[in-house]
Amino acid sequence: MVREIVRDVFFLGQKSEPATKQDISVGQDLMDTLKANRDHCVGMAANMIGVKKRIIIVNMGLVNVVMYNPVIVKKDTPYETEEGCLSLDGVRKTTRCQNIEVEYLDGSWKKHRQAYSGWIAQIIQHECDHLEGIII
Repeated sequence: MVREIVRDVFFLGQKSEPATKQDISVGQDLMDTLKANRDHCVGMAANMIGVKKRIIIVNMGLVNVVMYNPVIVKKDTPYETEEGCLSLDGVRKTTRCQNIEVEYLDGSWKKHRQAYSGWIAQIIQHECDHLEGIII
């Protein structure tokens, strides 16, 4: 289901709780909502659709990947950049890392550990910040 985008910075500033198997449907809502906003959005965290759970979705080119309970376990090569956010107006400066490794669960609750770099790594870092209540 396509959900409304949350713009309440108080809500967005709160840490998200661990996702459970009962939260699988939130992944589908993120998928639907990202598709509805694909012209100006490349990733989302569950709190952006009003669900305070550790779930993100990232557009990786041809596919959108939902990650449950993602944790960045390794990162290197920081750089300065500017980012926008569907929940906020305008762009803001931030620091990201060129290379990251992420552990997460997929929709079948299978654990993955994957390395990402460049643009995809930047999106994942932005969405993981949302899970921590960090707003750029």
